[in-house]
Amino acid sequence: MSASTMPASRSRGAGLPFLAPSVLVLLLWMIVPLAMTLWFSTQRYNLLDPTQTGFAGIDNYYYLVTDPDFWTSLVNTLVLVVSVLVITVGLGTLLAVLYDTAFPGRNIARLLVIAPFFVMPTVSALMWKNLMMHPIYGLFGVVAHAFGFAPIDWFAQYPMAAIVIIVSWEWLPFAVLILLTAVQSLDGEQKEAARLDGAGPIAQFVYIILPHMRRAITVVIMIETIFLLTIFAEIFVTTSGGPGTATTTLAYLIYARALLQYDVGGASAGGVVAIVLANIVAIFLVRSIARNLEA
Repeated sequence: MSASTMPASRSRGAGLPFLAPSVLVLLLWMIVPLAMTLWFSTQRYNLLDPTQTGFAGIDNYYYLVTDPDFWTSLVNTLVLVVSVLVITVGLGTLLAVLYDTAFPGRNIARLLVIAPFFVMPTVSALMWKNLMMHPIYGLFGVVAHAFGFAPIDWFAQYPMAAIVIIVSWEWLPFAVLILLTAVQSLDGEQKEAARLDGAGPIAQFVYIILPHMRRAITVVIMIETIFLLTIFAEIFVTTSGGPGTATTTLAYLIYARALLQYDVGGASAGGVVAIVLANIVAIFLVRSIARNLEA
């Protein structure tokens, strides 16, 4: 070992005692709730029936996967995540390209598109439910009446579409911020050279701008997917998982099992399944980002 490498290795080793407490707290913060969830998922534990006790084995998991509501919640979760991703990434890409060009009032437009990101999910859901989508008092209903159409009761007729609209409105600013940063990092000389070669706006977007934004789009998809899998407040405030199970996602199903049916064991089994699915998705997305970075 050379003399130049010894001080560096010693300095790294000297910092370990100072990092150890933080690392230990972080591990306990993650491991203790996970261990308790695993433990309760194997127990018969219902708060309404104290006589149900003891080791359940995989009975909670079997009951979960044989419950039709579980598969309905998985489909609803998939529909919600994919729909919001398509809207936020697609519209976010177009807005990022638009806001990268100079036009009167661009700074105000950027501020307006970013503003929804600072609204709490519960407040956002209440605003959309009462001020926008209410069939009598909401803005959509007033506009429909003004043009002679019957207003739509969104949360009764199209509940999942209503949830998708609300969540997309909340997450569109995040996509625009990331994608706009990617567009602004593109060298303007490339676009100027393409324009001089006769490439129109569409050709520049397809062959220059979009390939440059590929990594940023992958990052947006990864981060949004992880958070969208746990969407709860918007559903709780607006539809409560209904009508029926039309908007019951996996996160809301776990809540219903734990705090409405008081089945702690079944809810814990659902939590374990949700953790496994989230990690599978996260591993896949992280590998996709790694491949993009290597490319």
